[in-house]
Amino acid sequence: MLDRPSNEPSAAERERRAAELIGRARELIPLLDRAGDRIESERRIPGDVLDALHDARLFRLLIPRSYDGEEVEPITLFQVLEQIAQGDASTGWVVSQGSGASMAAAYLKPEVARDVLGDSRSVIATGPNNYTAKAVAGDGGYRLTGEWSFASGSAHATWMFGHSTVCEADGKPRLGPDGKPLPLRTLLFPKSSATMIDVWNVMGLKGTSSDSYSVKDLFVPDDYSFLRESDAERREPGALYRFTMFNIFGVGFSGVALGIARRMLDDFIKLAMVKKPYASTTLLADNNHIQSQVGLSEARLQSSRAYVMETYRRLYQDVAQGAQFTLEMRMANRIVTCYAIQQAREVMNFVYHAAGASSIFEDSPFERRFRDLNTVTQQGQGQFSNFENLGQILMGRPMARQI
Repeated sequence: MLDRPSNEPSAAERERRAAELIGRARELIPLLDRAGDRIESERRIPGDVLDALHDARLFRLLIPRSYDGEEVEPITLFQVLEQIAQGDASTGWVVSQGSGASMAAAYLKPEVARDVLGDSRSVIATGPNNYTAKAVAGDGGYRLTGEWSFASGSAHATWMFGHSTVCEADGKPRLGPDGKPLPLRTLLFPKSSATMIDVWNVMGLKGTSSDSYSVKDLFVPDDYSFLRESDAERREPGALYRFTMFNIFGVGFSGVALGIARRMLDDFIKLAMVKKPYASTTLLADNNHIQSQVGLSEARLQSSRAYVMETYRRLYQDVAQGAQFTLEMRMANRIVTCYAIQQAREVMNFVYHAAGASSIFEDSPFERRFRDLNTVTQQGQGQFSNFENLGQILMGRPMARQI
């Protein structure tokens, strides 16, 4: 088992604190409801909502306690994001992405981690890997050139990541002892050093400001870089940091998807109690088909939620006892994420169509959430093709894609 850090609270204290953070997220739902139109039209999280999120410390959920973070377990993150997404999906998404990125603190020198995340309003935004981005190694650091996309939360971020190929002075990739290019290195730099590129004109999750960004020949000190998921560079002993950022992003996607679907189903039940479809004398709530589909939708949400909670509780227990992430554990992470998103989509589709014309108006409780959840499903961990990997493993076949 990992050595218990001296500042680690007791199990009872962790449980109490988790309940408090989840409660804070729940209390924000009315504010998020009122702010929804502004979030959508401004394509970013407005200042009053950001203030409330920071005051509730919801951007500090995964920052180590040694840097004034909450260092919660994954299932607490999941439950917080469920609540936020019930109020507004874009807000849930940017809290999720900022939380995952903040795990960088576990790999940085203490003085660097405090520089990046010491301010209570610090937020990191990042895009996915870019193998064409070049970090040219030099004296004391790297000269970084590249462009990255899908930087959720970039409008309010204070720091950015650049996942990049380490290169020699001649621009060729630096090779490791095995003769292959080194793994991508993550370089941190202030948002003010980046050129932001406004591209986020999209169908759903409009408020996430998931824009692109670039830098050219930017010097980044070596101490402001790290190798993700590297045991050799990981400085924090807490079990949370044995999860990868990719693992944690999956927790977030699950929470956001199920939170959106939960709110849609709850609002549909309210509608069904008062709506009679055109040319019908029967309330939706008295329709046998609607009754059965509401029951099935509730089962989908509860079973998916239980699956997520149990999976991450088990994975956390395993790593707390010293286990390294195995292929089976990575697959469990990927499949529970994909399954939760797919089941949330099934609930969404039922609600949207069963509500009839009530779904198509912008002031309805369904139209925006329909677009938001369909956008969530387009993220790689939510696509149905992920089940291919599980089937290949179960039948002893080589995986077509790495996980």
